[in-house]
Parts: sequence; C-alpha cells; structure tokens
Amino acid sequence: MAKKEKFYVVWEGHRPGIYLKWDDCKAAIQGYSGSKYKSFLSFDEAKEAYKGVYEDYKGTATKKKSLSQKELDDIGEPDLYSIAVDAASSGNPGKMEYQGVDTQTGKRLFHQGPFPEGTNNIGEFLALVHGLAYLKQQKSDRILYTDSKIAMGWIKKKICKTSLTRNARNKKMFDLIDRAIHWLKTNEYTTTIVKWETKAWGEIPADFGRK
Repeated sequence: MAKKEKFYVVWEGHRPGIYLKWDDCKAAIQGYSGSKYKSFLSFDEAKEAYKGVYEDYKGTATKKKSLSQKELDDIGEPDLYSIAVDAASSGNPGKMEYQGVDTQTGKRLFHQGPFPEGTNNIGEFLALVHGLAYLKQQKSDRILYTDSKIAMGWIKKKICKTSLTRNARNKKMFDLIDRAIHWLKTNEYTTTIVKWETKAWGEIPADFGRK
C-alpha cells in the first residue's frame, strides 16, 4: 500500500513554513525550544492552518474530507460578480504581499508589497480592508471573497490581532495597518464579505500560486 502523503506546518521553528518532507520539517524544528508544528493530509488544510495559530490545531484530528455531491450542491457556484483577495508570505514572519483581482477575469485590481517582514494573516487583513475601500470608492455593489476566516474575524472586530512586534523593518507595513484600522473605524460600508469555498471551488482567484 502506498504511503499517504503528508504536509508539515511549522508555526515556530528555525524556518517557519509548509514542508512536503518530514526530514525538512525536522531540520526546521530540531534544537528549537518551543517549536510548534503539525502534519496535515492535504495542502489546502496545511495552508489554512498556517494562516492561523498552532493552538487552534493542537491535538485535533486532521483527516482529509471530500465533499459529497449534496454538499457541493448546497454550496453552489461562486458569484463571479465579485472581487477576490489573497496574501502570500514566505515565512511567518517573512516577505509578504497581497492583491485583489476580478473574480471572473483574474485581472489584478490592486497589489501591495512585498513587505520585508510580515505574516499571512496581516496580509489577508490588509487585503480585505483594501478591497472594502476599493469597492466603496468605485461605488460598486460587488461582494468580496477571502479564504481567511481569521481576517474576516479581525475585520468584524476592527482590529489586527497580530503578535508581531513593530520594528524598523516592518514600520511601513504597520503604518498601513494603522491606516486600515482607522478606515474601518471611520467608514461605513455595505459590501458583503464571503468565505471562498476552497474545497468546492479550488484556489481563490487571487492566490499567488506558490505551491
């Protein structure tokens, strides 16, 4: 019987990231005090987990689940009258950028970065705020897709709940975070933010394609 493929998420270690081989994961955590890592059975699960925090996945089962036809029917098709946003981070923290695209055509509508020191969650948050501001400026009634539940929660609370410490390298990014939070607190918007159903629709159109 063929060995099942695994994907290893390292939240805290010498080199945080997603690894395809245990030996690479081991090298990233070995000798690191307080390392945080876990294996997953699909890349989508690993990618979603890497956007979050270790504590949310510690001790949980990570079985890959295929959607039934009924679940696919219930989810339906994505609304193409929309824009989609996503972020990418090489490391956590690491070089980060984000973008927004037209869901139907894939045309890039905005892009920021790369910032030398950021996280994927911060990028997802900034992308959503940028998307909200963009749609309001355009007086558009399109919806806004994201694949990050964490960023959606931050938007709802009008916060950026990052544990990253502000320093000289990430000052430009934190200035943008301050502007984003100020925008949320001083603007009203009618845009609906919707979770992109990756398991049903594949990668979000704004994905940077770094597999």
